[in-house]
Amino acid sequence: EEEAEDMKICVAASWRNVHQPDVVRLLHAHGHEVYDYRNPVPDDHGFSWSEIDPTPVEKWSSRQVREALKHPCAERGFGFDMGALRSCDVCLLIMPSGRSGHLELGWACGAGKRTAYYVPEPFVEPELIVKMCDEIIIGGDEFAAWMTKLNVWRKA
Repeated sequence: EEEAEDMKICVAASWRNVHQPDVVRLLHAHGHEVYDYRNPVPDDHGFSWSEIDPTPVEKWSSRQVREALKHPCAERGFGFDMGALRSCDVCLLIMPSGRSGHLELGWACGAGKRTAYYVPEPFVEPELIVKMCDEIIIGGDEFAAWMTKLNVWRKA
């Protein structure tokens, strides 16, 4: 029997999300190709607004933000993230997450990708529109069961 290819998984979360590194490691350990925005390619530790301007972003004007999006560092980071979204089989959002992660998950839903919304913490503010996701995963036991489901999806 021919072995199915590894699933390509794009993981979306906030930079402040403490669960993201462990989830990425666990998915890698189970043989999946995982996009990690914190390490998109070897020797690259992901995009940071401070690469463009060391001033805290909270002090930036809306016009500064719009101009910063045109900077080569922002273009590079965006290219990595969008490339991962376009090529993935599954987009996994780990809560808590910010606006960008939710936008990535929404893009994946609209693109017809398989999607999962993972809540490792006991509380999350309710969001009605997450009903569009294929899976809503709560806690570590459900995450382990979902990883088994990935193997079924991989063979489909």
